Amino acid sequence: MVNNFAFLDLGTPQLLLILVIVLLLFGGKKLPELSRSLGQSMRELRKGLNESDSEKKKDVGDKERKSVS
Repeated sequence: MVNNFAFLDLGTPQLLLILVIVLLLFGGKKLPELSRSLGQSMRELRKGLNESDSEKKKDVGDKERKSVS
């Protein structure tokens, strides 16, 4: 399986540094709210991508049926 985020090449020290910076910027009280909204955004993005893929597959299937008829 190819890692889509291989260009980031983040290790544990880098992730910890990013986490500390985010914690300092937003504070402990805002962090759960921030992560919740990030999760909702990711779900909406995946949902939109899945719908787009299913529409493309449906269009290809319709075109194949028309060419066979």
